Amino acid sequence: MNIKFDEIYYEPSVLNYPLGQKLHSKYANLSWIPIDNHNNIPQFRQASNTEFTKLKQHLILGIRKTHKYTDNHKVSDYLVPYTSSGCSAMCLYCYLVCNYNKCSYLRLFVNREQMLEKIIKVSHRTQNSLTFEIGSNSDLVLENTITDNLPWTIEQFAQKGKGHLTFPTKFDMITPLLPLEHQKKTIFRMSVNPAEIIRKVELGTSPLDARINAVNAMCDAEYPIGLLIAPIILVPNWKQLYSELIDQLADTLSEKVKKTAFIEMIFMTYSFVQNAINTEAFPGALTLYDKATMTGRGRGKYCYRNPLREEAEGFLRQQLSKKLQMPILYVV
Repeated sequence: MNIKFDEIYYEPSVLNYPLGQKLHSKYANLSWIPIDNHNNIPQFRQASNTEFTKLKQHLILGIRKTHKYTDNHKVSDYLVPYTSSGCSAMCLYCYLVCNYNKCSYLRLFVNREQMLEKIIKVSHRTQNSLTFEIGSNSDLVLENTITDNLPWTIEQFAQKGKGHLTFPTKFDMITPLLPLEHQKKTIFRMSVNPAEIIRKVELGTSPLDARINAVNAMCDAEYPIGLLIAPIILVPNWKQLYSELIDQLADTLSEKVKKTAFIEMIFMTYSFVQNAINTEAFPGALTLYDKATMTGRGRGKYCYRNPLREEAEGFLRQQLSKKLQMPILYVV
């Protein structure tokens, strides 16, 4: 996948870093526009919702200044700020929109050495084996097509770190990761959804069959593997769609994946911010908010009403038990 940007907005200090210099050379044909702060670009904050897709065509470069780890008790021990935030894809439910509003465009941070050094130091501070989620703010497989950060990260951590790194993705561009000396210290997690939902909702991401092929290849390369059925979107024909998804997983995942991988299940939450942007930026797109099936969750967010959510969880557990028999790590 070749991502095309129209302009680069950058904090001038990024050119003091090797990655900043590399990107300056890579995108020398584009306009480079200096900014004071990657977190505050006034003309982007003031843009209308209809400009959402246009903003996604910009690439923002900066220095990550916040390095606070957040406790997590699912796949990882910590959610770790890492080399990017935002994304150039346009999933209609994207939770990053809740955090960044229309400014959920891709931002890259060039001080990767500083961030990985901290992860490695923290990994050795305890006798326990910790897992660090480095992809909670962006899609690192997509980012890697721009920066080549993932091979460097995976091999450096394999050599110096203790425990595991992990990240989720909706993309299949994993060829650079296959030959790495990862020592099984990186857990690769692929997000899957019914093919129809990917086409209509997860705009700009890899199709389902390509994602499954990537999972099989990464497992063959001895990476620990997880599957995220996420986010689960209860459209009117959801039972048919998710039954077909599980059938396709059962038919096309390798036996090695089915014997070694785990499953995470995450139900969609939605917000008035996402709804406002989608209504104006994607007229005619699939409507994700349904007053009849959703209820308020606080701070302008919505989730599925308990009876429907419980029905869906029971249905999915039953289908998975019958067709895949892979362990379900958690459901939220």
